[in-house]
Amino acid sequence: MNPTTITLLLLLFAIAMFVWERLPLALTAMIVCVSLVLTGVLAPNEAFNGFVNKNVILFVDMFIIGGALFQTGMAREIGGLVTRFARTERQLVVAIMLVTGLMSGVLSNTGTAAVLIPVVIGIAARSGFARSRLLMPIVFAAAMGGNLSLIGAPGNMIAQSALEADGLRFGFFEYGLVGLPILLAGILFIATIGFRLLPDHATSDDDTSHLGEHAAEVPQWKKTMSLGVLVVTILCMVLEKQIGIPLHITGAVGAITLVLFGVITEKQAYDSIDSQTIFLFGGILALASAMDQTGAGALVANSVLGLTGPQTPMFVVMLVVFLLAVVMTNFMSNTATTAILVPIGMSISTSIGADPRAVLMAIVIGGSLAYATPIGMPANVMVLGPGRYSFIDYAKAGLPLILVSTLVAMILLPVLFPFFP
Repeated sequence: MNPTTITLLLLLFAIAMFVWERLPLALTAMIVCVSLVLTGVLAPNEAFNGFVNKNVILFVDMFIIGGALFQTGMAREIGGLVTRFARTERQLVVAIMLVTGLMSGVLSNTGTAAVLIPVVIGIAARSGFARSRLLMPIVFAAAMGGNLSLIGAPGNMIAQSALEADGLRFGFFEYGLVGLPILLAGILFIATIGFRLLPDHATSDDDTSHLGEHAAEVPQWKKTMSLGVLVVTILCMVLEKQIGIPLHITGAVGAITLVLFGVITEKQAYDSIDSQTIFLFGGILALASAMDQTGAGALVANSVLGLTGPQTPMFVVMLVVFLLAVVMTNFMSNTATTAILVPIGMSISTSIGADPRAVLMAIVIGGSLAYATPIGMPANVMVLGPGRYSFIDYAKAGLPLILVSTLVAMILLPVLFPFFP
């Protein structure tokens, strides 16, 4: 059996197990990872490279920084400030999505989610609302906000690089012509119809009682420093290009600082790390790597695109390209999806004489709609443990949101980025 076939079979296995959930998600990811090694599809160092991926390191960093906010009680105090202005659960969801979406337009969507998740958990603890209903909107808004600017998501720059090779480019906020309406429509949907679809999982007192249970006894300087480190970390992440320090290194400096100065103990830092997130993300990255290296991802893409003939209307071609990106991004990382489809999109534009900018815009926007599974984006995985989500939770809330986003995109793309301008 050739590597491509093995990879596709393991992809089907992973999808089936994620939906069925008879096995823990992280265990399924590890079975796939090890199987890729045993079948010779990937070398051991390639399969386990995901565990030293910069996003995994960022997860660990932000878990520790977030843990400091809880241990000192600062997360509850921040939550109290926010709940003064957004008193109802629906108002909180809207406020969280708006802040997350706008931040992810100028900060990476993963980085935005990483710094806001601990704050939102604090808000949930303070307000008494279920954290599961507040955390999922973060990842939705982070995904949508990533399309507000050129630097919002890695896929945006992948498309830009391909265009620049042909002497073309997108403006800094050009993605926002489609991304901003999708964000606003998404917030409106979640605040109305979609509000009932958000999962409602009770959190036991044991989950939060140890987080700042002695907050009144914590010295004020520790509370202040935990917040200060978070703020400085965010600022450094926003200025990543200017200061030349990657996000995961900035996070590591912040986490080390907190332990070094005794804001939290080493044991508290370890306890704050969600191991399920690490194993799930690290394991599933092996599958994404195999999809890329074996050509399985490109095979799927080309097979679908091969269904469109020369007489197919351009709107249908755009819709097929868009939906292909949507489907792939929910079972691979959105960055890998974009990386696979961008060269295919450039070939399509050359063969039919379409505007490359229009084709790549459809791919990038479609590739950002990773709402329906916990593995489409790093941020989706980050809230899996804290929110106690199942695979189906993402599908129930995410699929309708994908439909709304697709409708908005299919109205705007042909007008703003026609294949034949």
